[in-house]
Amino acid sequence: MGDVVIFGAGFLGHRLAGALPGSSLLSTDIADPAALSRAMAEHAPRTIINAAGKTGRPNVDWCETHQPETYRSNVIGALRVAEAAAVAGAHLVHIGSGCIFYGPCPYRPGGWREDDPANPTAFYSRTKYAADLVLSRLPGVAVARIRMPIDDRPGPRNLITKLSSYREVIDVENSVTVVEDLIFALRGIVDRRAEGVFHVTNPGVMRHRDLLGLYRDYVDPSHSPRFISEEDLLARGLAKKARSNAVLESPRLAELGIRLRPIEQALRETMLAYAKAVRP
Repeated sequence: MGDVVIFGAGFLGHRLAGALPGSSLLSTDIADPAALSRAMAEHAPRTIINAAGKTGRPNVDWCETHQPETYRSNVIGALRVAEAAAVAGAHLVHIGSGCIFYGPCPYRPGGWREDDPANPTAFYSRTKYAADLVLSRLPGVAVARIRMPIDDRPGPRNLITKLSSYREVIDVENSVTVVEDLIFALRGIVDRRAEGVFHVTNPGVMRHRDLLGLYRDYVDPSHSPRFISEEDLLARGLAKKARSNAVLESPRLAELGIRLRPIEQALRETMLAYAKAVRP
C-alpha cells in the first residue's frame, strides 16, 4: 500500500500510518488550498486517507461553541481534499462518522444502512453529514463511517480509556468500531479503489455496560461506575446536546467481501490486549 498519504496526525492518523506500510502521515491544514497543493506536489499519492477533522476537546460539545473552526475543517477542508484528489487522479478514502444517526432506524427493524437519510442534531454531526452529502456522490471517493473507536492501546480518544475515566456512564445500545478491524476494512477499500459510503462498524450491538464489565474483568476489578440514562445526562448539564446512540448495518461492506469480527469477539480480544498494555 505504497503511495498513500494520510491527512490528520491525530489518534486515528497515527494508528493508520503505523499499520499501512509506505504511507506518509501529514499534519497539513486541509482547508488551506496552498498547503494542500504543496503536499500533493511533494508526495504525488495514489491514495489519500483523510483522517483530519474537528471532533472537539474534551468532547463534541466543544464544536457547539467553536462552529467556524468545526465547519472549516469538517466541511470546507474535506471538500478541498476531494478537489485535490480529483485533480491528482488519486483515490480518496474519507473517514466519516456514524454519529450522524440518532436513535432507532425508522425505516426497518435493525440498523441504519449507508443510503438512509440521517438525522443529525449536534453541530459536529451536522458538519460530518454535510460533507458526506457531497463526497458520497463523487467518483473516486469512499466515505468510511466509523463510530466511537475502540483500541487496544490506551489513549484519550480510545472509548475504553474514555468510559473508564467517568464515574457516571449512560448505558445504551450502539454500534462501535474496533480500530484493528477498521484497518482491515480500509485495506480492502483501498485495494479495491471502492467508491461510495461504507459503515465500518463491527457486526452486533454493544452496551457501555458490556465494555466496562470486561474492563472490570481484565483491567481493574475495583472499577464500579454508576449507569445513568441519556435523559439524566442532559438534565444534569453533563452534555450540551444529546449524544448519537444508534445501531448501524453494513451491507455495502459485505458486498465487497469485507467481513469484520463480531463485536463480542472483537471487544473481548481488544480488552485483553488493552489490559496487557496498561499492566504489562
